[in-house]
Amino acid sequence: MDTRFPFVDWFRNSSPYINAHRGRTFVILIEGEAMASGRGEQLVQDLALLHTLGVRLVVVFGIRPQVQQALDEAGITPRRHQGRWVADEAIMERVERIAAEQRLWLEARLSPGLPNTPLHGIEMTVVSGNLVMAKPLGVREGVDFDHSGEVRRVRAQAIEGLLERGSLVVLPPLGFSSTGEVFDLDAAEVARHAATALSADKLILLGEASGLFDRSGQLQRQLTPGEAEPLLRQAAPASELARHLGAACAAARHGVARTHLLSWHDHDALLGELFTRDGVGTMITEHRYEQLRAAELGDIGGLLELLEPLERRGMLVPRSRERLEYEIDDYQVIERDGMIIGCAALHTFGEATMGELACVAVHDDYRGGARGELLLAEIERRARRLGLSALFALTTHTTHWFFEHGFRLAGIEVLPPLRRDTYNHARKSKILVKTLA
Repeated sequence: MDTRFPFVDWFRNSSPYINAHRGRTFVILIEGEAMASGRGEQLVQDLALLHTLGVRLVVVFGIRPQVQQALDEAGITPRRHQGRWVADEAIMERVERIAAEQRLWLEARLSPGLPNTPLHGIEMTVVSGNLVMAKPLGVREGVDFDHSGEVRRVRAQAIEGLLERGSLVVLPPLGFSSTGEVFDLDAAEVARHAATALSADKLILLGEASGLFDRSGQLQRQLTPGEAEPLLRQAAPASELARHLGAACAAARHGVARTHLLSWHDHDALLGELFTRDGVGTMITEHRYEQLRAAELGDIGGLLELLEPLERRGMLVPRSRERLEYEIDDYQVIERDGMIIGCAALHTFGEATMGELACVAVHDDYRGGARGELLLAEIERRARRLGLSALFALTTHTTHWFFEHGFRLAGIEVLPPLRRDTYNHARKSKILVKTLA
């Protein structure tokens, strides 16, 4: 009698994917709800299997439900604004503790297993550390976010070195600043920045949903960022769908070959997506091109679209179409496949030897790729050509970024008279100055 084993056929059919994935870099986000629901053990087994097949793994984990439970038990109600909680000392105490506990749990589960367990005989080196640099969210709409932060950069070279040595890298949703502070970060943002910094082959986001569905309820297997963005606009702000879809679109546009949206509820989702022809979730992928150039009148519409969200959040002073048209020669833009994704302006003031670096903006989906530095360098070159000896900037949100690029705090008296007279005292913008060599 011929005995058939279905898994043998599956194993044979998966062999092309096993070869394709060997030596590739995958960044995998596991949301805190998956661990809280008890799905962690099987996911760890799947990660170990991928490791033994030669996949280079960076694992990011969330801790939101665990922290919320700790806050509930302590009778602490966090203040929330713009979808994030204000991470004060009490909250950060629990964030840091739970992040450490979760990391230790993962390290323990990824250690060599006992006989008769799925991890028996598998030996992995798991490494974490100060691999994500962060900056504070700052003051937004009058709310000081304290230790709630956002990713500034990922130490890609250090992570690459660990992966080359065969380590599995674990990244908690925490970041460290150049001033020695610890910041609470969004796990999806950490995963996205890690994937783009490493030029990962895949970013895999394990959340509640099984992917993206059309109006008839059909799973959409593959989308471009342009096709997915209408769904992003419809998603509830700060929801998991918004965070994951935003990360997926941004990663695709930053050169990550493929981003996968999967559900941790499906026990077969991770391996099913990677080792079957059709997969089980939604994949987002696209390649685009970009250039830095002087702005033109035809860019006004793109500039308005780029600046409006930042103006709405209070990060930039509102600029009318007429003002942009009048000042268009002051602007440099980054264009990517017909879309304006970044800009900066250099305003001059008659005989003054100090110019204003203004309206430095990069689209949310394209941050983390040194585009801000590219714009700053171009503005500095223009300033030197004009004979300026210094630049000044006014900011309410990005003081740390300017510090790291050679600016220092100054008083209002350093501003050219015309700019001093128009300074908005209600905004309380920081004044920063950089001397040009």
